[in-house]
Amino acid sequence: MARRCELTGREPGFGKSVSHSHRRTSRRWDPNVQTRRYWFAEENRWVRLTLSAKAIKTVDRIGVAAAVARIRANGVRV
Repeated sequence: MARRCELTGREPGFGKSVSHSHRRTSRRWDPNVQTRRYWFAEENRWVRLTLSAKAIKTVDRIGVAAAVARIRANGVRV
C-alpha cells in the first residue's frame, strides 16, 4: 500500500537519522495513513479510501460525497 493520503496528498518525509557518533543513515517518516470504508449513498455502494488521520476528520466534517468529489478532482479513481 502506498503511504499516501488520497484526500490531502500527505506522503512520507525523508531525512537522516543521526546516531550518537554522528553517523548519518537514511530514514523516512510515514504519515498516519489508514484504509477506511464509507457508505457512498449517491452511488449506492461502499468506497474504500486511504486517508490520513487529519483527512478522516475532514471527511467527518464535509461528508463522503464532497470528499469523493475532491479526490476525483485530484485524478484518483474511486
